[in-house]
Amino acid sequence: MKLYQNEISSATSRVRIALALKGLTAEALPVTILGEEAESRQAGYRGVNPQGLVPALLTDDGVLITQSLAIVEYLDEIQPQPSLLPETAEGRALARSIALAIAAEIHALLPPRIGLHLKAAFQADADAVAAWSRHWVGEGMAAVETMIADRRQGAFAVGGRPGLADIFLFPQAISARRMGFDLARWPNIAEIVGRLEAIPAFEENAPAPRR
Repeated sequence: MKLYQNEISSATSRVRIALALKGLTAEALPVTILGEEAESRQAGYRGVNPQGLVPALLTDDGVLITQSLAIVEYLDEIQPQPSLLPETAEGRALARSIALAIAAEIHALLPPRIGLHLKAAFQADADAVAAWSRHWVGEGMAAVETMIADRRQGAFAVGGRPGLADIFLFPQAISARRMGFDLARWPNIAEIVGRLEAIPAFEENAPAPRR
């Protein structure tokens, strides 16, 4: 397998964590994502992934899979153990709800292309873009904290072992902390992230800081 990725991308981090938990490997194909001239914005990469986003996984059969949630669930299907989803239908639905609350409601408002559009369309400067990002991270993570707290039964986000919800929660929490948020404001998230940081698959595949 080959993984089109960027080390600062929290979406890439999700897939790298899932690969590590599954004991799978994929050849890393770096794609730059920052700035107007980023490789992700060019025709060459758009020919690989029309959305121009990372990650994208090229399977051993030559099939390209985009979107981190689809990739992580694909990995869970081709390598069933350890399972990334709970045993019950309700547990699986909750795990996916948390994953989507992060991927579709928080992270979707934060990528570099969003900042570029805010600057181009609304003359937002760097401080305004940062304030935009902090607003949506703060609001979104507070909602995820409540989702977890209301139904938590175990050491991790959904149950007693790390899984899909944690794979999405961890990179977003690390990014939030780098933005200046004190994770203690979300006690369940802080506790879970503390546990995940002791697991090599998570700690070694956290998103890299922006330089």
